[in-house]
Amino acid sequence: MGRLLIVEDDPGLRSQLEWAFEGYEVAVAGDRAEALAACRAAPPHVMTLDLGLPPDPDGATEGLATLEQVQALYPETKVIVASGHGARESALSAIAMGAYDFYPKPIDISELRLIVSRAFHVRQLEDENRRLAVEAGKANAASGVITGSPEMRQVLRTIGKVAASDVSVMLLGASGTGKELLAKAVHSQSARARGPFVAINCAAIPDALLESELFGHEKGAFTGAVKTTPGKVETAQGGTLFLDEIGDVPAATQVKLLRFLQERVIERVGGRKPIPVDVRVVTATHRDVKALMRDGQFREDLYFRLAEVVVRIPSLAERSGDAVLLAKHFLQKFRSPEQRGLKGFSPDALAAIGSWNWSGNVRELENRMKRAVIMAEGSTVTAEDLDLEGVGNIEEISSDLRGARERADRAAIAHAMAVNGGNVSAAARDLNVSRPMLYNLLNSYDMLKEQD
Repeated sequence: MGRLLIVEDDPGLRSQLEWAFEGYEVAVAGDRAEALAACRAAPPHVMTLDLGLPPDPDGATEGLATLEQVQALYPETKVIVASGHGARESALSAIAMGAYDFYPKPIDISELRLIVSRAFHVRQLEDENRRLAVEAGKANAASGVITGSPEMRQVLRTIGKVAASDVSVMLLGASGTGKELLAKAVHSQSARARGPFVAINCAAIPDALLESELFGHEKGAFTGAVKTTPGKVETAQGGTLFLDEIGDVPAATQVKLLRFLQERVIERVGGRKPIPVDVRVVTATHRDVKALMRDGQFREDLYFRLAEVVVRIPSLAERSGDAVLLAKHFLQKFRSPEQRGLKGFSPDALAAIGSWNWSGNVRELENRMKRAVIMAEGSTVTAEDLDLEGVGNIEEISSDLRGARERADRAAIAHAMAVNGGNVSAAARDLNVSRPMLYNLLNSYDMLKEQD
């Protein structure tokens, strides 16, 4: 049951309102002291506040002071203010201070019931939004991924689901999107978390040496093999083997990988003894594996062994608001103790970060921020410090004015929601709109479900 606090100095009207809202858990107060005491006893979800409270019943100073204190102590409370005697200016001042809505006196009970009901609904949505943001934060912390975007949160939910099983996972995404970080998230959230996580970049090792790196070799197997050396597969026993850039593995090695995946045994180079292994395999590539299969460069049977679950990772440009969120993280990471005064970004820097296409993804952003922190001279990082040429992501001008407006609204809302961790009130402040208006936009663009 929702908690409603009615602050009204007129005893008769106070009693009438208390009776009118009997479906809620109602508390009443006649002045500022009583209102604050009621808030301390049980912070209300919604509060109706008469601005004309004693000792200034004909003015609004006491009511506005009450609003200010309640907003400071209980910012989640939805305050609906009442003003009489045509004092519309006072009501507008209250809205500017953060009141949810206002209603005029004399009171229309039916209209007030509707306003109160809507306030409770908005409060419920915001509470749920905060809960989801906390859950997303926990998921992000577990994976090590910093994100506020719906696109990346969906990836993390998928990672959380597949981690519990022992299926092979293939991560597809452009260079710099964090494939190894997500592979570690699969490992850390799995039953193999206590085992080793072993990574190998298949593209960084010459073809002639890759087989030995993967499966190990016996002493004397080739020139320079002065001792028996286990490979990465053996080293990952009981844990997770991460094969990065799997699309670059040569055909001969693909055959041996397929046998290992089918039989769960390996043979070292120069060896004849089968060695049983128990490892989970996670792979990643930035290449189009299906195109490689069509061209005969990647075995189809190996693909289906490795890609029991495929997770596609969005580029940074596709992750709404994450560029600014990550930039703030990197600012804290790279700022030296002597740069304590460097606290944020100038408006032109934020605009540049938000509009750049980030072809190198998170890795490019990290490098840009490392440079910017070194170059920054004042209290903020500027666009010049980032050294971003042009504005990036300039869309073609559309003759469809309504469509262009919607795209701009969607981009701005998604950015504000991501940067503020899903907090609607904070996003509304950044967008310079009221919370009800932002909720209306979220509903009209069907964006509320994206925040789940």
